[in-house]
Amino acid sequence: MADSVSVPPGARLIRDFVPEQAAERLLAAIDASTWCADLKRRVQHYGWRYDYRERRVTEEMRLGSLPDWLLPAAEAVGDLPEFDRRPDQVIVNEYLPGQGISAHVDCEPCFGPAVASLSLGGDVEMVFRKRSTVERSSVILEPAMLLILSDEARYNWTHEIPARKSDMIRGMRQPRKRRLSLTFRTVTL
Repeated sequence: MADSVSVPPGARLIRDFVPEQAAERLLAAIDASTWCADLKRRVQHYGWRYDYRERRVTEEMRLGSLPDWLLPAAEAVGDLPEFDRRPDQVIVNEYLPGQGISAHVDCEPCFGPAVASLSLGGDVEMVFRKRSTVERSSVILEPAMLLILSDEARYNWTHEIPARKSDMIRGMRQPRKRRLSLTFRTVTL
């Protein structure tokens, strides 16, 4: 359904945010790390753990500094105009075909005014819905693409990945492949 780039105000896409070799190094480091399987999908937490049930972050959830292999990407995200400092929390989500994430706004009191998500692996459709109306838009997130949510897109629109096994991409039904998202945020306590 989503072939054109259609993101809400305050959202920005950067294609090829990381070079192919850097993406491969990130994938290798992620796959060599330990996964948590508490959710319907596997996740990894770096910097800070996030409590999905309580929707909060506390001092006790501090895990330490980001690992060295994440620093180049975190520094590049922190250099973007939407961020006032380098992100200190990264959550890696693995999405297998058929998996998604329900409509949500990243925890407002927990995280700063910008959130960025780096896609690795397969293409996937992300759907945005304005909270106060029925307005909707969507975009295909491609490998190595960075999505930044700030301002209106950060607070007034939900974003979701529909749980399905294929998406319409460039007018053709495409089966999904494994996709990883690295979500970069700044914790505000």
